[in-house]
Amino acid sequence: MAGLREGAIIMANIQARKNKEGKIISYSIRVYRGRDPETGRQLTPYSCTWRVPEGWGCKRARREAEKQAVLFERRCRQEGTAGGRQTFAEYAEYVLSCKTTMGMKHLTEIHYRQSLNRVLPTLGPMKLCDIRPQHLNLLYQALSSPEARNDNEMAQVKPLLWRTLEERGVVGDLPVKGGGRVSLARLREGKTIKPATAQRIAGALDMPMSSLFTLVRQEKTLSSRTVMNCHLLVSAVLGQAEKELLIPYNPARRAVPPKRGEGMDPNYFQEEQVGAILNALESEPIKWQAAVNLLLASGCRRGELLGLKWEKVDWERRSIRIDCAMHYAPDRGLYEGPPKTRDSVRSIRLPQETMDLLRQYQRWQREEALCQGSRWQASPYIFTGEHGGPMNPSQLGNWLTRFEKRRGLPHLNPHAFRHTMTSLLLFSGVDSISVSHRLGHSSVATTTNIYGHIMQQAEDKISGRMEEIIARAKTEAADQRE
Repeated sequence: MAGLREGAIIMANIQARKNKEGKIISYSIRVYRGRDPETGRQLTPYSCTWRVPEGWGCKRARREAEKQAVLFERRCRQEGTAGGRQTFAEYAEYVLSCKTTMGMKHLTEIHYRQSLNRVLPTLGPMKLCDIRPQHLNLLYQALSSPEARNDNEMAQVKPLLWRTLEERGVVGDLPVKGGGRVSLARLREGKTIKPATAQRIAGALDMPMSSLFTLVRQEKTLSSRTVMNCHLLVSAVLGQAEKELLIPYNPARRAVPPKRGEGMDPNYFQEEQVGAILNALESEPIKWQAAVNLLLASGCRRGELLGLKWEKVDWERRSIRIDCAMHYAPDRGLYEGPPKTRDSVRSIRLPQETMDLLRQYQRWQREEALCQGSRWQASPYIFTGEHGGPMNPSQLGNWLTRFEKRRGLPHLNPHAFRHTMTSLLLFSGVDSISVSHRLGHSSVATTTNIYGHIMQQAEDKISGRMEEIIARAKTEAADQRE
């Protein structure tokens, strides 16, 4: 069926074939394919022959021949579009290259490739036209099993390691052959490490790994979000193949996608937790006070916070302008890029307390730059690294982890403050359109999809208040009549 072009197949044509006695014995069915776009020559039509069964009348045979022609035409369309003899791996690479050419963000490509690496062992060698929904269902089942993780085997330290380190006078990190050091922090916290790291430690001590570590097997599975991302990637690749008429339909639409897991719901802090976090912050450095307070008050994303510049602060209107974000990629390092979507470019008004913290932090930053002198790397960013310059996104998360442990707080991560701001506004009765604009979502539907359960809780809370208001109004009216 090679050579088929979009719109090339036209309605089937049937022609009766007679024997010497003039009796119709068969029908020739032809489906035309149009012309070759390069040469302009008419392509050889698809054809088949349907033979009239013995004893059939002319009208009955004609009706059946027309029916067979319709079925043959449909089969030609399906088989013709199933010209996708490329493997999934080959076509996925083509789709990603097209998306990159069309402006796909670098981090998005990295996430796509992470998902692609998970599905290639199963789908990679398969031809596009051979992939069926059941293949995808089996893939999702396999990805949801412990075998899909490559970090379920970990190394647990034996007492001999600590005795060996003590005898050799190793207090901090362990020097390894060829230069460099291996951190022992996780082991000292009682955690397991990867077998490769355990092997490096054993090699540095010239001892067998089995004498220092025990390999333990865990049964953790990939998160439902990770499996869902694999489904979305497969659907995008096969969806493009459907658009290009390489396959008749997208099998991912007919597969059973992974269920939404509990971990996919946004986590947010209750009001009393917010109060505890803010109170604990008061004794922390002004830099982190300002950062956390701004995360909570603005609901901005981590990259947006770290990409924020002093020139984007409007002190008179008490607002900030978000129009860029700080990103990190292993192959590029730190780099500045646009926010997540076009609608993420926005201005956000802030409480006076947040503006006051920013003022204090700005004065501290200027003093710090003077103290460090030539060591300070000048940059336009509000939140910088230890010696100026842009801050690595992981630095913020690492500080929050240490902060929560010191203060006995719930697990803190930058995005949780975004969810918290949203929940506080919704529970306060702020409309979803205003919340969506503050979050920088492309549409209210996006906000509803992410925070639908919070909106429902807010609606239930408002309904409860309405019951109280109505009951109070009826009681007051009754008292007046008396």
